[in-house]
Amino acid sequence: MSERQVTGEVDEAGAPVVAQERRLRRDLGFWGLTAIGFSNIVGSGWLFAALYAAQTAGPASLLSWIGAGLLCGLVALVMIELGASRPEGGGTVRWPLFASGRLVGTMVGWSVLLSVGGTAAEISAIMQYAAHYVPGLYSGHTLTLTGVGVAAALSVVLTALNWYAVRMFARLNNLVSVFKIAVPVVTVIALIASGWHDGRLTDHGGFAPYGYAACLTALAGGGIVYSVNGFQAPLDFSGEARNPRKTIPAAVLTGIALAVAMYLALQVAFLFTVPESVLGGGWKGVSFESPFGQLALILNLHWLSSLLYADAVISPGGSAYVGVAINARHTYALAKNRTIPRFFMKVDERFGVPRRALAINLAVIVIFLLPFGGWQDIVSVMGNMYLLIYGASAVAAAVFLADPGSSTTGWVPGLRWIAPVSFVVASEFVYWSGWHTLRLALPLVLAGLLIFLAMRRSGNGAADAVGDRDGAGRRLPLLAELRTGAWLVTYLAVLTVLSWLGSFGGSTRLPAPYDSLVVAAFAVAVFFWAVRSGVRHLTVSRTATG
Repeated sequence: MSERQVTGEVDEAGAPVVAQERRLRRDLGFWGLTAIGFSNIVGSGWLFAALYAAQTAGPASLLSWIGAGLLCGLVALVMIELGASRPEGGGTVRWPLFASGRLVGTMVGWSVLLSVGGTAAEISAIMQYAAHYVPGLYSGHTLTLTGVGVAAALSVVLTALNWYAVRMFARLNNLVSVFKIAVPVVTVIALIASGWHDGRLTDHGGFAPYGYAACLTALAGGGIVYSVNGFQAPLDFSGEARNPRKTIPAAVLTGIALAVAMYLALQVAFLFTVPESVLGGGWKGVSFESPFGQLALILNLHWLSSLLYADAVISPGGSAYVGVAINARHTYALAKNRTIPRFFMKVDERFGVPRRALAINLAVIVIFLLPFGGWQDIVSVMGNMYLLIYGASAVAAAVFLADPGSSTTGWVPGLRWIAPVSFVVASEFVYWSGWHTLRLALPLVLAGLLIFLAMRRSGNGAADAVGDRDGAGRRLPLLAELRTGAWLVTYLAVLTVLSWLGSFGGSTRLPAPYDSLVVAAFAVAVFFWAVRSGVRHLTVSRTATG
């Protein structure tokens, strides 16, 4: 089968997908990819997560960071397998479609499109710190009308900066990454040298004043998962990497290691330097609008405070800059999937950038600024959108490995056990984020089922996953597509019910730790159901396309 047949999809203007894919420039090496991953991880999270994690779990939040690093490393191995063996622009959107069919592909794609709103969290963080100098941007914990206007203008600027070649994007991001490393390191050293208090691991309620279950809640509710999330960024540029098999695995794991080490150091600095005067109500009573900036002022480190307020623009601004670029690759892939019109798939011939995808993402970012506005509100919901991508990718990797007609042999050693464990980890992360968040996030994702049915009725989702790739463009019967993707609908619905029954903000009818054990057992069952459905889907699709 020729390359044109393999990727012979056609957009509305008659240009094959392969022609658009070839316009992407393969200009990224190890350091460029590592900087992209690190910059995407270390954004607004370092400015706020130490405070929210301490409020949620006290000193035990240190365990949350270590756990998040280890678990995200495990999830990353699955993503590395896919990125190294199947490099493609916006691959995290494409792999679930190929492995699990159009229903799963549409729902994951819808979740990815919603996760574009995560960039709004970085912009919200900039506004929250900028309010120190420009009153009127923030009121309480949300943006004012003026703040929304300024945030929207900043979104336009970030989109404009991504309008040109990926090489310029990588060079500018490398410079920002150096600054993003230097300022947190200086912050840790200055705070520890100026205000260290002994006994913080035992005073004020002890090491785990709110119980060890709070460590799990801190993963999502405290912003830890959101803060460590972003390691998959190099994978979304795998179609633009010079040597993806070599550079992507090293870049992803290096980015995670550097970021977690930095977050741990910042959490230690925060825990041991908060003044006794603000701990009268315990760790839950600690409240700062701009945590490290205000802490520096209390310790008479005015120079550090000025530096932090400057970095509060540069650090989340750098992550937002990378986020806009990544989201464009996601939206580009969604157009390839036909989840959104093929019009948005077009890549600029001169600069190799999917400009129409950038434009639609700008609209989504601004829309998400309106109902949420506050950093913690946005990241609590957006974290779950990312976790669904991780879970669907774990299923995809296992499907490709189990499919007898696939050339995938397992680039990552131990993938057969890493993939199901990764799926369980992602499921637990979602569950631990709590009922308050999930009652909004999971129904939002389930709305993707309605989108799938609407597209099916209109005929826009014409080709099935393998048909998309080989150009046959044949559509499987609706019942077959529903049966193939039923695992994801069931998974989301049951997880919502378990969250309501459980102990993480729910009714506690299912007490801890049994609730987490039930979620793990349910996730294992769904995983193997999903893999069997995916392998059957690939077999049926190959038969249908001859």
